[in-house]
Amino acid sequence: MDCLKDHVVVAQINNRVRRLSLGQRGDYKRVSNGVFELRIHYGSGYRVYFAEHGQEIVILLLGGDKKAQKRHIEQAILYWKDYKERHNG
Repeated sequence: MDCLKDHVVVAQINNRVRRLSLGQRGDYKRVSNGVFELRIHYGSGYRVYFAEHGQEIVILLLGGDKKAQKRHIEQAILYWKDYKERHNG
């Protein structure tokens, strides 16, 4: 998140990730292959991609703004597939 210059955006993203860690998902949806998208309605519309491993672990995979959403989803799916292969499913 060092590349983000807008401190309000950083605070919004940090708040959503913190809430996610507490089990409060808020506005999210499944995008594909076990990957989910947290939607942050601020500025250009930011997204944070994650997947679950078991019942307790949430792995953050990637994030970005709405402009690059399709590319970020594809990359998040690849990251998740790689993670599962390295951690036996």
